[in-house]
Amino acid sequence: MTLTHPQTTAPAPDRTALGGVRATARILAAARGSTTTLPVLDGDGPFELRRLRSHGTQARVCIVGAMTAPLGGDRLRIEATAQQGAALHITSAAATLALRGPTPEPATYDVHLTVGDHAQLHWLPKPLICAAGSDLRQTWTIDLAPTARLVLREEQILGRTGEPPGHVTTRLTVRRGGRTLLDQQAAYGPGATGWDGPAVLADNRATGQLLVVDPVFEENVPEIHLLGDAAQHGQAVLTPLAGPATLVTAIAPDGLRLRHLLNAAQPPH
Repeated sequence: MTLTHPQTTAPAPDRTALGGVRATARILAAARGSTTTLPVLDGDGPFELRRLRSHGTQARVCIVGAMTAPLGGDRLRIEATAQQGAALHITSAAATLALRGPTPEPATYDVHLTVGDHAQLHWLPKPLICAAGSDLRQTWTIDLAPTARLVLREEQILGRTGEPPGHVTTRLTVRRGGRTLLDQQAAYGPGATGWDGPAVLADNRATGQLLVVDPVFEENVPEIHLLGDAAQHGQAVLTPLAGPATLVTAIAPDGLRLRHLLNAAQPPH
């Protein structure tokens, strides 16, 4: 018998007393014949998890913000696993807004993804907006089986309209079959060296990436490709990695033009 963890709504915790919210959300997708089921869908703290209508064999989950987060001092974590043969698509209902919190400590937002053999996972949430005064440490740790497929999009918008940016550091670590495929780190906003210089973002305030890992690239390696006609409207570059993967890196003046660049490079899903 398969058990589904119930979702409960608890009173919002006192951030001042706790030094920030501690919350973990868990998603488990399992193949059942020709479909994918969700035996675990467990939201916590600011994470409310909702099932969406399935698409073919793909189970779909939407992350809905149940409270304002992340704020300074918060410790947030999402764990998602697509077991062997499963197909999982994860999105969010709205952008994630990082704000200054009641404590001077940075907030952390950790995402752990595990994808089994012949399984696929699409991680396609709305952007992260780093408001003035915010300080966020965000990480993705991803473990892929040799035959797994992954599509991951991440976007950062540095500051809301008319305000200076917050500070954010991001680290993306991807292992395939136990071997490191990609490990990179970036920092933007006040205190980050050279982030707004001509070698990094210059006058742009939106940046993002699209990572696709697919065994089909072992036989058909994509070529380096530049996206975007004019630098002032944002540009992106698609590059093959040392493995069956491609990485699109984009910068743009705003989130709308950033999404346009990443959508142009995104495979069907």
